[in-house]
Amino acid sequence: MSIRIVPKEQLGKEPSEKSISFIPPVLFPNLKNLYQRRAERFQALAKDNPFADYLEFAAEIALAQEKALHDNPLELDLTPLLSQQTGIAPLDKKTFKRSKHWHALLASIIAELQSVVPESAKIALENLSKASETELEEMATALLNDEYSKVSADKSVFIWAVLSLYWAQLAANIPGKAKTEYGENRQFCPVCNSMPVSSMVQIGTTQGLRYLHCNLCETEWHVVRIKCTNCELTGKLNYWSLDSENAPVKAESCGDCGSYLKILYQEKDANVDAVADDLASLILDAKMEEEGFARSSINPLLFPNE
Repeated sequence: MSIRIVPKEQLGKEPSEKSISFIPPVLFPNLKNLYQRRAERFQALAKDNPFADYLEFAAEIALAQEKALHDNPLELDLTPLLSQQTGIAPLDKKTFKRSKHWHALLASIIAELQSVVPESAKIALENLSKASETELEEMATALLNDEYSKVSADKSVFIWAVLSLYWAQLAANIPGKAKTEYGENRQFCPVCNSMPVSSMVQIGTTQGLRYLHCNLCETEWHVVRIKCTNCELTGKLNYWSLDSENAPVKAESCGDCGSYLKILYQEKDANVDAVADDLASLILDAKMEEEGFARSSINPLLFPNE
């Protein structure tokens, strides 16, 4: 089953959200305090972590995103876009025409970070502040087209932080709903067609349901827990953890396609964050690689060329 975003009026009569049989296919991003909570999670995870310095650095980026979000609101009517699109992700990262709004977000994030990041990062921020609009657009296009080696690691982390915030603002403005239908590519975000960063088994109104979390637009989409999120097969799934069977962060591996994806459990720790907990558990990634599995996701703060 695939997921398609459609205008509200095209969805037809939908089941009551109070019905236990209704599973929301898509959860659009709720940006209220998202980055503040993520920053706090990074700071908490940095304690006694071998990657503490980088997690603290990531916390500063999240705080800068929160400030840029507050100072640069985006109000955009995406109804015409939904009405015109035919089954494709409405904010497809490779085809959606970006506005200059993301440049304003970049300027805001650079201003916030210049006084708090390490000296090496300050140099990258200064270079980005001096880059022409053409150069910035070329870097953005390369990253959005998965050509990570074309952008140096010291710049890509900031460019993607800005693009992610921009796409999250766009996704939060989508006036439509979502419906499931037969199709493929469930492993990609139905809103922007980007990869997940991790998956999460949730609590609350979506208790026990597993949602993948987009590494670009912060949207979450439902994928049942009995199948591989990469190839959708079910026969050879295994779960790995560093600590115990009750660990809030595990890796779900698939023996059919040889991939794995982190799976987080809110019932084990209500504060888990799709981006922060994934980044803080890099040792688990190393163990999975030793076992011969390849990661099927990307953390927005650590691209493959890094």
